[in-house]
Amino acid sequence: MQNTPGFFARLREHRLLWNILLIAAIILAMAIVAHLLMQIGTRHGARRTVPDFSGVPLDEAQRLARRNDLKLQINDSLFVPAYEGGIVLDQLPEGGVEVKPGRTVYITINSFRQKMVPVPYVAGRSLRQAKNMLEIAGLGIDELIYRPDIATNYVLEEFCDGKPIQQNSRIEAEMGSGVTLHVGVEEGAASTIVPQVVGQPLAQAKGRLWELGFNIGRIDFDEGINLLNQKDARVYIQIPGAERSAELGSRVDLRLTLDDKKLEKHRVEAEKQALEAAEARKAEEQMRADSLARISLDEALSNPQQSPESPVQHVTNDDNEGFFD
Repeated sequence: MQNTPGFFARLREHRLLWNILLIAAIILAMAIVAHLLMQIGTRHGARRTVPDFSGVPLDEAQRLARRNDLKLQINDSLFVPAYEGGIVLDQLPEGGVEVKPGRTVYITINSFRQKMVPVPYVAGRSLRQAKNMLEIAGLGIDELIYRPDIATNYVLEEFCDGKPIQQNSRIEAEMGSGVTLHVGVEEGAASTIVPQVVGQPLAQAKGRLWELGFNIGRIDFDEGINLLNQKDARVYIQIPGAERSAELGSRVDLRLTLDDKKLEKHRVEAEKQALEAAEARKAEEQMRADSLARISLDEALSNPQQSPESPVQHVTNDDNEGFFD
């Protein structure tokens, strides 16, 4: 009795089909091996809970990170006098979040002292140029003091901690501190219009007010805002409001929030009030212009000029007759 060929034996007789199945088997095997290697390499399924590094000294935070198979990288530094130098102030991801082993945690630490920066010489420049130079150096404006001068909104003198800044000065100040600028203002040009800063972060709002000749008044923060999240807060109240006339050098008070809903509500109201103020100001300017035009017309009618053809009338005073005789 003749044996019947097996399945694989019969399959091998069909070379094309056999080669196709062989290639498919090799590809499947390679995919399985690659998947297993990837799971091993990425530690699939392995998770680590990120510790809370806030308030922990940097050395201790690094040891804690190594024990949890994590990496630490200093992303930024701030100077907060209430904390010791080297303390972790903030981190990303936050504590309690589950991540894969080997993940990098970015931290913000407290500097041991505030960085000192050279104070640039800005006298003789426009207020906007001076403001930009100071911001680039990491400084701000403590106060704008206006005094009579034909060079309106040009810096006349500059002071830091009461010391005058000269072109050859080598004075340094703490980053984030400010200088006092004496600025010129021509007679009759002492008023300006308050800009709209609702919706802006504090640094941007300050810069906008400074370059238009305003001082920064009282700054209030909603509850929950600190030095770490302050950059995310936005102005939602400003006093006086936008589009109102104010004296150069006057102060604008600001209040900031992290609440998007509160911000949007106040932004809509601020835009409405700014529009009303702009319309009222334009109407007042038009009334003033009409009043001046009416006064000029009345003066012209009360003192008509004589035409060249009309005879010149001499008014004589009998008491003075013969005075020049």
